[in-house]
Amino acid sequence: MNSTGSRRFIRMLAAAMIACMSSAPVFAATATAHHPATAAKADKPPATDAKPAEPPPDTAAPPYEPQLLRLSEMLGALAYLQDLCDHHQGDVWRAKMAALLAAEAKTPLRKERLAGAFNRGFQGYALTYRLCTANARAIIGRFLTESRQIAHDVAHRYGPS
Repeated sequence: MNSTGSRRFIRMLAAAMIACMSSAPVFAATATAHHPATAAKADKPPATDAKPAEPPPDTAAPPYEPQLLRLSEMLGALAYLQDLCDHHQGDVWRAKMAALLAAEAKTPLRKERLAGAFNRGFQGYALTYRLCTANARAIIGRFLTESRQIAHDVAHRYGPS
């Protein structure tokens, strides 16, 4: 993504996050089902005529990568917690994550990192919270505030000067 496109995306992301922070969840990546046939294939040695996998191109992560990873993790947590607390906004947060992936995940490795952060947030809170509690509601409020701040900071720090 060129500099202008990246800045435009950051502005759009910030505006969308600020406008929708009281909304809900993002994107839960689908896990592949464990199937006996899949397990049998995994036990076989690789074919000798197979070409070795090429390493991904050496692309440097943008300077705002840590903020995007944190944002992705919070989106996952919000996707879970807001559905748990009857806000029924999990699909909203999943859509936001899908938009983030479409704009920022230009390589499989980058997509894996961002989706992995989302899934860690989702699964971490799914293990901890089975019922909506006062603490779960407090976390929702904190994450909405923090994600709004991250979107604002990234847009202003890395957007057009």
